[in-house]
Amino acid sequence: MIYFDNAATTSVHPEVVSAYTRLLTEYGNPDSLHTIGREAKKKLEQSRTRIGKMLGVRPDEIIFTSCASESNTQAILGCAIANQSRGKHVITSNAEHSSSEHAFDELERLGFEVTRLPIGRDGKISLEDLRASIRKDTILVSLIHVSNEMGAVNDLNEISRIVSEHPTCLFHADCTQSFAKIDIPVQKLDLMTMSAHKIHGLKGSAMLIKKSSVRTHPIIFGGQQENGLRGGTENAPVHTVLAKTIRLAMEEKDQGLDKKVRTIRNYIAGEVEKIPGGKVLNPKDSVPYILNISFDSMTSEVLMNALDSRGVCVSAKSTCSSQEAGGNPILKKMGCSDQDATHAIRLSFSGNNTMEEAKQFILILKEIIQNYGLQL
Repeated sequence: MIYFDNAATTSVHPEVVSAYTRLLTEYGNPDSLHTIGREAKKKLEQSRTRIGKMLGVRPDEIIFTSCASESNTQAILGCAIANQSRGKHVITSNAEHSSSEHAFDELERLGFEVTRLPIGRDGKISLEDLRASIRKDTILVSLIHVSNEMGAVNDLNEISRIVSEHPTCLFHADCTQSFAKIDIPVQKLDLMTMSAHKIHGLKGSAMLIKKSSVRTHPIIFGGQQENGLRGGTENAPVHTVLAKTIRLAMEEKDQGLDKKVRTIRNYIAGEVEKIPGGKVLNPKDSVPYILNISFDSMTSEVLMNALDSRGVCVSAKSTCSSQEAGGNPILKKMGCSDQDATHAIRLSFSGNNTMEEAKQFILILKEIIQNYGLQL
């Protein structure tokens, strides 16, 4: 099998599996006051403290959640509701993850005014558009850091600088595809989302970093957990191993992950452009972890099915919208043609991928297009 769908999810690191397996036999509720409950709580808080030290944030600024979608929803809905006395205008882009997109839809239903900034052919928002859109009653800007479709990178440093000129406005960044891959100015963000299963961790494990000065309203009610912001029994085993997951991912990044992945990405991109009708759709300065390509002679669905039959895993768009009909909506918003939007596939890489896999992929790809592609 060749697995080129790491933006959807990654394999779990063996050390994480080992640590999690051991913790599964420890069944204490972290909020129970007996010995095994206190032991579970101790390990949970040790994980929170270790993560805080690695990222330079306070432990009480870390909210453990079940997934990035929950973190995004908590950041967007929670902050807008808690701060609506300051204003009811919020800003996002028209190319966010579906969890953020739907959270803003809900805010509109609740009477908030939402400005959705367009992205350009480079996959980014315009900083000038952002500057012109912020008003006195703007209370939140929420933007994706790295596009899960195209790998385009919004400039968090510049966006943060613009937002900081408006003291009543908060800035939330969805860093699900950038965490432990590229540098993130965590200290300049009011809120930040990440998810463990994108960095070889466990599904069901994620977090929202929220500065202690930021007011937010809970979206899951029930009790005292997570500083009263997320009711319900905490999933202690998955959150306890999150510290290890992050440490391992950051070590891999420091050991040259970017260079390794970029070599694979550049090889595949170069070979694709040699194939008649083959195109690389990514912006030039996109991260190397995501490669979006299309072929004039074959639709996304046909190509994905043919690759799947040969043991190659890719996607056509974000898994959270993979069941929706039609071409890739992000490509259309970037100004790509309808044909590219319905002929594109997304490859996404991790440190587990190899050049041998890349070369085998190109051989399989050429064979499929030769045998099944339309004559151009």
